[in-house]
Amino acid sequence: MRRQDRRIERDECLSILKKGEYGILSLCTQQNGGYGIPLNFVFMNGSIFFHCASEGRKIEEMKRNNKVSFCVVGKTEIIPEKFTTEYESVIVFGKTFEIAGEEKRKALECIVKKYSADFWQEGRTMIDNLFDK
Repeated sequence: MRRQDRRIERDECLSILKKGEYGILSLCTQQNGGYGIPLNFVFMNGSIFFHCASEGRKIEEMKRNNKVSFCVVGKTEIIPEKFTTEYESVIVFGKTFEIAGEEKRKALECIVKKYSADFWQEGRTMIDNLFDK
């Protein structure tokens, strides 16, 4: 990190991950290019979980190379008179892999609670109906 004066403590990083609305998953393509995808996500048990289709470019690239970074930007404030923006963000580096079973169910339930809490029963029904997809 170039600007050490902007470094935040681990607890603040975890807070940004817990309350963030979306993040950008960044992958390296087969042609050594960058590929960034905005995603809804949940931070649970020290890991980041997201739901996606079972096929497509994102899945192909992750199967080929599962090393990724994930960026979440929290609060932002433009300060026009100083020609700058104050913002909070966190970047995480890691690997992606598919989960199954109870861990998958719990992650999907957390996604429903985060983004569709007022539709909990409908979300549970959708999880039950589409769990194997």
